[in-house]
Amino acid sequence: MPVLLPPAERSQDTRVGAPAWREAAHAVSRKAHLVTDRCGQEAVTMWQPADSVRDPHVARHLCRAAYIEPWRFRVEMLKGGTTMEKPPPGEGVTLWKSKMKPPAWNARLPLPLLRDARALQTAEVVQAHARGARLTAARLGRAQQQINAQLQLLQRQREATDRRLSEVRKGLLVNAQSVKLRGYRPEPEQVPDKADSVLTWEKEELRSMKRKMEKDMEKSETLLKSLASCRDMLGFYCKERLQAVELMNQPLDKVLEQAGRHSWVDISRMPTPRTQGQKTPPPDPVGTYTPECSFALHEAKRLLMECKETLAEMAKTESDVREQQQQIGDRVCATLAQKIQETFELKEKLNMTLGLMRGTIHRCTKFKQEMYITRGLIKGPLLECHLETREKLNRPLVRVYQRHVGTQLPEAARLAQGTDQLQRHILHVEKNLKELLVVHDKLSWSHNCKKIGHEVDHSIVRLRRRQQHPHMCYQEAQRLVEDCDLRTQPPARSKAK
Repeated sequence: MPVLLPPAERSQDTRVGAPAWREAAHAVSRKAHLVTDRCGQEAVTMWQPADSVRDPHVARHLCRAAYIEPWRFRVEMLKGGTTMEKPPPGEGVTLWKSKMKPPAWNARLPLPLLRDARALQTAEVVQAHARGARLTAARLGRAQQQINAQLQLLQRQREATDRRLSEVRKGLLVNAQSVKLRGYRPEPEQVPDKADSVLTWEKEELRSMKRKMEKDMEKSETLLKSLASCRDMLGFYCKERLQAVELMNQPLDKVLEQAGRHSWVDISRMPTPRTQGQKTPPPDPVGTYTPECSFALHEAKRLLMECKETLAEMAKTESDVREQQQQIGDRVCATLAQKIQETFELKEKLNMTLGLMRGTIHRCTKFKQEMYITRGLIKGPLLECHLETREKLNRPLVRVYQRHVGTQLPEAARLAQGTDQLQRHILHVEKNLKELLVVHDKLSWSHNCKKIGHEVDHSIVRLRRRQQHPHMCYQEAQRLVEDCDLRTQPPARSKAK
């Protein structure tokens, strides 16, 4: 038999379940929703960037729009009134079709492919280190090649400067030999003249050039040692970098071209306009481009600049010295040639004067002999065979006590006066003849001195012309001077009487 329940009281809640029971179910559901939202938000924020986390002060339906707003393109007004859309600045992939540029994604948790990604990154680091080592080795090798080229140029210039210095020293020996040979001239020809002054001036100029070139040689020797040390240092660092690279899959020049650098230290050429070179990386003590490599390259660059300046200075000095020495030698030879010409003219004048005096002496001698004959004729005959037929020797003799009566005769007085006058003329002629002979001897001595001086100066000019030939080396000139030293000293010339 059915059981009849008592009628319930009328109420507005038509639900049968108890309110406590419903509240417990709602509480469990709300808690599940909160846990779900919280875990989902935490799960998302664990691998999303920090700036992508939703702002709690912004409504949920507005978070996405506020987050995407910085990604959109910016519209800029140009000068002509037109507009242009530009992507926002910063890193990221630009989506031109959707006019958006999301920022770079930086996750805070490792992704499932973390191991592979880290292996790829490690391989990239190793490859980058190998490339850096090859590039640094290429830079060091190229710098070493340039240093070697500068070493060769410097050595060649040193050889040229040394040859010129040998020519200058040979010029000093020739100058000393010229001065010594001029000491063999007679004493009248050793009066100081312009040729002696020019020889002294040549000696001072050659000494000045010698000191200047010796300083250049010392400076170049110091620079040569620095270049050699820098070359060895670059070679050591290059070998040290190459030890990190076992397989060189491309030549070092190709590495430099890939880096956009045809040279790392060369300052003599402009960079190739087709390629834009990379900047020099900062020195890294634990990287491939260490501070030691940086110092070596900077030192190589400094030495290259200094070597170029030194080479230009040495070449200019060598050219100037060669030209100056040639001008000095030509001036000395021209002065000696002018002195030879003047000596030759004086010698010819003295020779003509000697000829005239010789004729005068001959005439005076002949005239003196004729006067002697005349004096003998005036004295009268010595033998009977000298008498003429009209003359007689039977004149009466007069005996006197004080004076011979013949002295009072006109013929005897005139003959005595004529004989005395003739004797005085004979003595005067003899005196003049002696004076002519003395002057003739002096003139002959002077003429002989001029001849010797002419020969000495001519020999000096010939010697200088022969020694200026490039085939005559310094050792031959030195042996010639030593042979000249073995001679006796210039003989002392007696003074002209």
